[in-house]
Amino acid sequence: MPRLPRVPLKHVHPLVGKHYRYAVVGASADPEKFGHIVFFDLKHSGFPVVPVNPKLIELGGVPAVRRLQDITPPPDVAVVVVPPAVGVKILDDAKEAGIPRLWFQPGAESEEIRRKAAELGLKALANGSCIMVARRLMDV
Repeated sequence: MPRLPRVPLKHVHPLVGKHYRYAVVGASADPEKFGHIVFFDLKHSGFPVVPVNPKLIELGGVPAVRRLQDITPPPDVAVVVVPPAVGVKILDDAKEAGIPRLWFQPGAESEEIRRKAAELGLKALANGSCIMVARRLMDV
């Protein structure tokens, strides 16, 4: 597979950076699931990340939490890897937890999510962009 070109960080999406703390909502112990792949992609790249899944105790040696409100201090960005019907509810959790930015992975986004995020005053990237692709473009 061809390698993606490296570009300066200033040209990568502003939600990607090791200065942010991340939560992966829908993190999974199943290596076939995108919640697993996204979590470990960020973790192995040195990004501070917490798995969010009520069925997990830990993932890759990182303690898991049941919901976004259980993370102290709250992460800067919640990466959402759940079906859109669940993702809509995650917006309320993010608002309650004080998490201002969300990244909805491909397949997790919907028009309803974009609308509700705007109503709640949250910054939600829900356009089919993948955080793993953006991360690979970083010049680090």
